Amino acid sequence: MLVLALDTATPTLVAGLARWSGGADVEVLADHAVPSGNRHAELLTPAIEQVLAEAGLGVGDLDAVVTGLGPGPFTGLRVGVVTAAALADARGLPAVGVCSLDAIGSGARTVVTDARRKELYWASYDERGTRTEGPAVVRPEELRRPGPFVGDPAFADRLGAPVVPADVTTAGLVRVAAPQLADPSSAAPLVPLYLRRPDATPPAAIKAVSQA
Repeated sequence: MLVLALDTATPTLVAGLARWSGGADVEVLADHAVPSGNRHAELLTPAIEQVLAEAGLGVGDLDAVVTGLGPGPFTGLRVGVVTAAALADARGLPAVGVCSLDAIGSGARTVVTDARRKELYWASYDERGTRTEGPAVVRPEELRRPGPFVGDPAFADRLGAPVVPADVTTAGLVRVAAPQLADPSSAAPLVPLYLRRPDATPPAAIKAVSQA
């Protein structure tokens, strides 16, 4: 099964192609991790085109699309989810969504990524890599977890512990999605994990406009 994997939940955009043969057997054919900041909408389509060209394949060769559902910032996360949904719908392919934090690191760990507003997103995993807590959002000083921590090393000082640098990967996304790829009918709708409301909010009250 040829799988296109996408993630726009973090400042590093991920687009990759992998061949999945069942279980944990993932062969990555092409992979692009692009520092994107707030430019996900601008960079995602070119990244998809690049990985297809690198693998010598086209959209018509795809068998499924996997996308990270976050948690992540509202606008960037929406770009990846909408793109995955549109591609899958246009080609009649299964679209599988997974928690982006699940695709960072392996084994027993607590994953931390930037949630902005001086906060982080986090989730904890046991020795088998199964998520036991989270995802959630919290200030680093309030995260009472012993580690080991993986993810964004910028939080090491505030966590009071080292953070092993790690990002979402194509292989990680496909491995996490494996149960749903094996049974596409089990795939849930693509619902982003925002965890909090967007920064933009409607005004509390509408001011009357005076007539001259």
